[in-house]
Amino acid sequence: MKETKKPVTRTTGRDTPSEGWTDEERAAMKEHGRELKAAARSSKDRADGESDVLGKIAEMPEPDRAMAERLHAIIKAGAPSLSPRTWYGMPAYAKDGKVVCFFQSAQKFKTRYGTFGFSDAANLDEGAMWPTAFALKELTAADEARIGELVKRAVS
Repeated sequence: MKETKKPVTRTTGRDTPSEGWTDEERAAMKEHGRELKAAARSSKDRADGESDVLGKIAEMPEPDRAMAERLHAIIKAGAPSLSPRTWYGMPAYAKDGKVVCFFQSAQKFKTRYGTFGFSDAANLDEGAMWPTAFALKELTAADEARIGELVKRAVS
């Protein structure tokens, strides 16, 4: 009689498949999936994207909401060629379909500060190392001017 081999069972070493991801990270990934599906179903125009971004900003608690509103205005004024859209549930701004910059509220992942960041599609290369994200607790006039300059440079 032949001996029957048992199938090999692979384990991840985790108690559950989702261990290692926070609830907020899982929610952001699911939201990104919904964003991709919505974009595939219909080619969203600029007005739809802006409406989505303004909706996400409106959901934010203060002071993140005020910062996001101000960043939205700075980006629209400094780089009108960028298209507003959501990205992982965050306000983001894209050029040719690729996200160039985004705002992550402090509340999104329960951090002590918001983050204004740039993707690799941004033209910010400066030598062998340069910053791609900035922590924001508030926006001063000097901060706003610097962000405006960075956004203009990112799309150049």
